[in-house]
Amino acid sequence: MPELPDITIYIERLRALLHGHPLVRATLFSPFVLRSIDPPIAETHDRTVTGARRIGKRIVLELEGELYLVVHLMIAGRLKWQKLSSKVPRKIALVRFEFAHGALFLTEASAKKRASLHVVRGEAGLGQFDRGGIEVMGCSPSQFRAALIRENHTLKRALTDPRILSGIGNAYSDEILHRARMSPFVQTHKLDDEGFERLYRATIDVLAEWIERLRAHTGDRFPERVTAFRDEMAVHGKYRQPCPVCQAPVQRIVYAQNEANYCARCQTGGKLLADRALSRLLKKNWPRTLEELEERRST
Repeated sequence: MPELPDITIYIERLRALLHGHPLVRATLFSPFVLRSIDPPIAETHDRTVTGARRIGKRIVLELEGELYLVVHLMIAGRLKWQKLSSKVPRKIALVRFEFAHGALFLTEASAKKRASLHVVRGEAGLGQFDRGGIEVMGCSPSQFRAALIRENHTLKRALTDPRILSGIGNAYSDEILHRARMSPFVQTHKLDDEGFERLYRATIDVLAEWIERLRAHTGDRFPERVTAFRDEMAVHGKYRQPCPVCQAPVQRIVYAQNEANYCARCQTGGKLLADRALSRLLKKNWPRTLEELEERRST
């Protein structure tokens, strides 16, 4: 799922491409993507784009007359900018927003159609999409700490909970925790002052670095390769590959529909975190340390 850095670049390019341009029409290729009925989508036609913003992981396209197009990409949704003469990617196209100088497509390369579009009237209507999480890039260390300790959660859950922090998901939480050298399963209430400061600094630095990296990579083009798995990432999607800091193999635990990627040597003192499914299956045979795991693999 695109997270804060990717959404930020989408927003910047949408502003550059669409600000001041009227939306000629919006064409639905999948009626299920539209999750609202009032106002009707036809009311957005011939309205000029006045801006774009982010609410959590949602993209908001602002139109004159206080109408808003709210897009949630979910896991497989993406935005694509094409020439008007380009062929419509009908297998994956959900919506086409047509402008005089090109077309913006909302696509989804998945059989599970989870991406959504809402048409909203008035600023107050946008409040339903705000989950309450603070904007990390604009918060102070004390605000960051206060948000994390309202409830006692694991660091992995706290970083990805939209009610606590806005815009961070599975991929960048892995990178943040690796940078902070912290276990994903440490409880927020167990962090001391130094721990909160280290986590805050890692969160700001990782997100800022990735925004700049993606901005430089995209340039004045529209983002084309938006993915949660990138070669430059330290641990996310790097299972069994060497940690860029200590060269130990990256580990992975899977739980529910999520996963956490981490370096045991850098983040957990060499201790392997128990995968709920495998550890229950293997019980006493579950390896407890990185060394024990590597020894068993070699034999």
